[in-house]
Amino acid sequence: MVDHLANTEINSQRIAAVENCFGASGQPLAVPGRVLLGEGILTKECRKKPKPRIFFLFNDILVYGSIVINKRKYNSQHIIPLEDVTLETLPDTLQMKNRWMIKTSKKSFVVSAASLTERKEWLSHLEECIRHLLTKTGRQPSTEHAAPWIPDKATDICMRCTQTKFSTLTRRHHCRKCGFVVCGDCSRQRFLMPRLSPKPLRVCNLCYRQLLAEQKKEAEADCQQLERYCSAIPVKSLD
Repeated sequence: MVDHLANTEINSQRIAAVENCFGASGQPLAVPGRVLLGEGILTKECRKKPKPRIFFLFNDILVYGSIVINKRKYNSQHIIPLEDVTLETLPDTLQMKNRWMIKTSKKSFVVSAASLTERKEWLSHLEECIRHLLTKTGRQPSTEHAAPWIPDKATDICMRCTQTKFSTLTRRHHCRKCGFVVCGDCSRQRFLMPRLSPKPLRVCNLCYRQLLAEQKKEAEADCQQLERYCSAIPVKSLD
């Protein structure tokens, strides 16, 4: 695809320029075989409100961050391995057009482009990179994705009990499993989801019950498998 560009001077200079813009707060991006394919500003649907973010597409990763001074200084760097990415085109809303979702096992979020043409170009390049990577590594597309967070302003009431109204004193919480905006009473539990975090995360009561049921089912399946394994081992007589 673009592997022949990996060792060129211009590619090294472009990657170094991105590293300089992130400064000490960013991670090193120059690795053997990596090529910077393009960049652009997309609007990311954040928890509070949509915000502009700078995105850099490499042949193996997608990097994005907050804009401090465009073309000069960025922070809050995030790096997403492309082989973990699945894309989903979304319909327009009143607030945002030309949207799509970037889904990964650890985080999923919605972005929008300035025009339909720009969205098509981003999706085309992303899909090509992902397809090339999966073919190269022999991996299958990821099927487990983190739920995107529903923006705070999408609802004034808890999306589980539908009774609690949010205010200055009654704050919003997000379930890390389903992404719903919920009240404190509807999200008192925490559950360990290793693919998202090494620490137990806040989940709504419904997701907590579902996760417990799944955990119990998996434990029972493991016990049955162990029993079958043990029963298959011949027992020697003590005589």
